[in-house]
Amino acid sequence: MKRIITISLYGVLCLLFINSAFAQNVTVKGTVKDATTGETLIGVSIAVQGTQTGTQTGPDGTYTISAPANGNLAVSYIGYASQTVAVNGQNTVNISLKAQSNELQQVVVVGYGTQRKIDVTGSVASVKGEEISKQASVNPVGALQGKVAGVQITNNGSPGASPQITIRGLGTIYGATNVLYVVDGVWYDDISFVNPADVENISILKDASSTAIYGLRAANGVVLVTTKRGKKNSTKVDYNGYAGWQTVTNPVKMANATEYATIINELYALGGKSPLFSDPNSYGKGTDWYGQGLRDAFVTNHQVSVNGGGEKSTYNMSLGYLSQDGNVRGNNYERFTARIVNDIEPVKNLKFGFNIGGLYSKSKDIPGGIFHELYSAAPVVPVYYADGSYGDPNDFNLGSNPAFNPQVTLDYFNQKSQNYRFNGNVYGELKFLKNFTFKTSLGGDIGQAESRNYSPVYAATLTQRNTISVLGVNRTETRNWIVENTLSYSNKVQDHSFTVLLGQTAQRNKSYSLTARAQNVPYGSEGDLYLTLGDQDSRFISDGGGLTTSVSYFGRVNYSFKDRYLLNASLRADANSGFYGANLWAYLPSIGAGWVVSNESFMKDQELFNTLKIKGSWGKVGNANVPRNPTIQEVTQIPQYAAIFGVDQQLYTGANIASFVPPTIVIERGVGTDIGIEASMLNSRLTIEADYYNRNTNQAIFGIPILQSLGANVSRIVGNQAQFRNTGFEFSAGWRDKVGKDFSYSLSGNFSINNNKVAEVVTGLNPIYAGGNGITNGALATRTVLGRPIGEFYGYKVDGIFQTAEEVAQSLQTSAKPGDFKYVDTNGDGILDSRDRVALGNPNPKYFYGFNTSFNYKNFDLALDFQGVAGVSIYNANIAYRFGNENFTKDFYDNRWHGAGTSNTYPSADVGSTSNSAPNSFYVQSGAYFRVRNIQFGYTLPGNWLSKWKIQRIRLYANAQNPINIFSYKGFNPEVGGAPTEAGIDANVYPLYATYNFGVNVSF
Repeated sequence: MKRIITISLYGVLCLLFINSAFAQNVTVKGTVKDATTGETLIGVSIAVQGTQTGTQTGPDGTYTISAPANGNLAVSYIGYASQTVAVNGQNTVNISLKAQSNELQQVVVVGYGTQRKIDVTGSVASVKGEEISKQASVNPVGALQGKVAGVQITNNGSPGASPQITIRGLGTIYGATNVLYVVDGVWYDDISFVNPADVENISILKDASSTAIYGLRAANGVVLVTTKRGKKNSTKVDYNGYAGWQTVTNPVKMANATEYATIINELYALGGKSPLFSDPNSYGKGTDWYGQGLRDAFVTNHQVSVNGGGEKSTYNMSLGYLSQDGNVRGNNYERFTARIVNDIEPVKNLKFGFNIGGLYSKSKDIPGGIFHELYSAAPVVPVYYADGSYGDPNDFNLGSNPAFNPQVTLDYFNQKSQNYRFNGNVYGELKFLKNFTFKTSLGGDIGQAESRNYSPVYAATLTQRNTISVLGVNRTETRNWIVENTLSYSNKVQDHSFTVLLGQTAQRNKSYSLTARAQNVPYGSEGDLYLTLGDQDSRFISDGGGLTTSVSYFGRVNYSFKDRYLLNASLRADANSGFYGANLWAYLPSIGAGWVVSNESFMKDQELFNTLKIKGSWGKVGNANVPRNPTIQEVTQIPQYAAIFGVDQQLYTGANIASFVPPTIVIERGVGTDIGIEASMLNSRLTIEADYYNRNTNQAIFGIPILQSLGANVSRIVGNQAQFRNTGFEFSAGWRDKVGKDFSYSLSGNFSINNNKVAEVVTGLNPIYAGGNGITNGALATRTVLGRPIGEFYGYKVDGIFQTAEEVAQSLQTSAKPGDFKYVDTNGDGILDSRDRVALGNPNPKYFYGFNTSFNYKNFDLALDFQGVAGVSIYNANIAYRFGNENFTKDFYDNRWHGAGTSNTYPSADVGSTSNSAPNSFYVQSGAYFRVRNIQFGYTLPGNWLSKWKIQRIRLYANAQNPINIFSYKGFNPEVGGAPTEAGIDANVYPLYATYNFGVNVSF
């Protein structure tokens, strides 16, 4: 019995010793990373479960804590699922956290860094690379259409062309309108060199407080592009490719030969002439010139990438090839891209690397006015005669217009273009003293664009001939570099979190262009085209260029208290060599504040909101790309200034000032205010974001009228004397959910309203008249004036069609004739003149929207995207863009006036006359449209089918882009861009087309 008691006491003592040993604290160290990306996480809370002991990860994601050997660590971080991790006596415990599906908790790219979406006080939108890669767009920007509130994308149908992007409305007339693109830290004017498959993420900075950190280039918004980088301890090879075709949608139907001959006879009768065609019915349908000049075009795109790395180095390499035929016969664009990214971390806290990309593209171009020719060409003219010669409009006595056969234009237009581009950056990053990070970067963009045009000697028709060959070459070079240095400090002291950023930038942008031509250059082959082979006396050469340098200093503070109260403030000082004196430096501040209401104690028991934030911001930005002050006062000597004086009647030559040096021009300054709310609800399945903004362009450049009596050859000069204003509302919402284990889906939509107007002009109501593209008789179709939108359409208001001569005689338009437009005397003074012109429509869209969906069931996936605009007008200049016997659309033929009572809406065939072609409301049509932007259906092969071939993934898909387009506009395409005062005028727009393709994604 004693022995039993002794053994029992011994066992109890052993158990007590073991428990005591395990109860002793051990020092636990480790790193916390994102489970998906492998990136270290800063500020993660780590506590010993059941105690008050806790710590947070530092800037490098590491932590150190004292904990019982048998204890547990409670790990939590906003935006990630909480975890409990057992110590189990270990001294090293590395932790991987999985991100929660809450959009507001995700990390987004902002200027010079990243932030959690919940910490952003400005307006920043983010689109993932996987969303961009689902589009058949050759430019990453084109894939953004309909996906971001407040962002208007206007795609150009020409192969290889960059889309036009407008963020929160138009804010300048004479300055540059393009946004600033920042690709991996380097600044660009466009990103046509970026393969969409290389994009990891795109962030759009929309409000002034978000963009102010980029200073004088940020007035039109900033688009940040992050390309894919390597991942540690892995190797992955991806192939993405597709092939398909592009086909013109919503084609404009033109009058056939019989209809054309009929309406031309009417035109001759209205002019008191005998009929041109004796028997219109004898011509039948004739030539369909659009059918002759346009085609279904082949397009294919391929990209191969290798991604991986070890513990100390990661890499990503990609090669891409695109071949895109244009919808005009003979048009083709080819692009080759390459990108290499390498990040090296030889020792802890030191990192350096490079990101280098290259592009080579070549194209066979088309004549600039070919679409107007296809529209205007006479269908009675055959493409070829029976003997194989070209059909000649002169054989039909059509006069000087349309004295062209479009096939001749296409066949003898010989222009090729090439583009070389090399860009990227190298960087180094050092973390020191636990909370400091210093980064230095040197980036550059070296480009060369070349074009060669050759006009041979030929004789195709009476007027389409060339007796002297001409060779023209053009070369434009860009040599840009940027150096940036930043120092940041991040820390969290109890409930206070803050990051301080200081930075310095130096830039140089240099361009040089050379244009040369020579006559009588022989053409045996492409290798024979040298200017020196032409006539020496005919050789011509000119060049030009520009050089600007800038230096900047900037700083930013991000502060958060208890993850509830947010404050962001920045200041940037910019100096640009284009300005001088007191205007050399611009100081551009910003401030933003936010309140995370959902983190307040009074919100703990509510179950509706997962996160709720109210935010507001204000900031200043600049536009330095404005006209520079001329330094030379121009004087001219023309015969009108000569005079004869004295008895001897001697001729004396006079002189006069030809132009005036304008007032000192300074940068345009943008001032913006943004107020918004962001929320996630219902277990983060529903996200909502709404913003109201007021964006002003102060010191905007505007035309200043000058007296003609001063003798200058211009009627105005420009100066900083106006203010433009864009106000608007943006709303976006998303829903993401999973039903069962096999089906998941997401729905998202956005809606934007923007109002644009000229808010102030120092010289009052003096307007800027413009918009002459496609307008005959020297008329101008747009006006920009105080209180109205930029580039608003302006002209006469139509009130029907004159039916009889008696009606004309009783009107104010006594010089009119039956079939002409009847204009309204809008000011009621009993006189019809230019003072009766009124606003007719706005080319700046008021409403634009998008709706995007994604569905996944087992191995099947489906994505549907919709997009549209409303509250916008287009000026259809094609209708009256005529000087003789051009063709008419079938719509015009069917609805034209051709006798009393036949039409009170469409004029007679004499639509090109001076009075009828004057800008008026008939030509202004709605540019609203609704579009099925993209449909993609995919299937991923089961993994067990692929494992024996060591293939990770194969996904097959079919894609349709722009397959359905609904609009009332009578032209080819309601998507009409243009310069600020020329926007929305359709005189030669590339047709809208749909793209259908089949593709595959393979991962090894």
